[in-house]
Amino acid sequence: MSVLDNFSNWKNFLNERVDQAQKMGMNNETISNLAYQIGDYLAAQVDPKNNEERLLKELWDASNEEQQKTLAQVMVNMVDKKQ
Repeated sequence: MSVLDNFSNWKNFLNERVDQAQKMGMNNETISNLAYQIGDYLAAQVDPKNNEERLLKELWDASNEEQQKTLAQVMVNMVDKKQ
């Protein structure tokens, strides 16, 4: 089962990656930039597996680059339990 098959699994996976990045000393801006790059890849290359991912893709596709970066930051904020 892929982490993308279930939105809760995806959020847990993303949370783990954010925690790892923070432990490695990455600042929030770097983490957000990485999240943007991942979001851009997923939107272009991966078919949404559930309703939540489909909504995120639709929001991503309807947004300009600045808005996409904001969406990526919001996703990081959503899973970062330290905030």
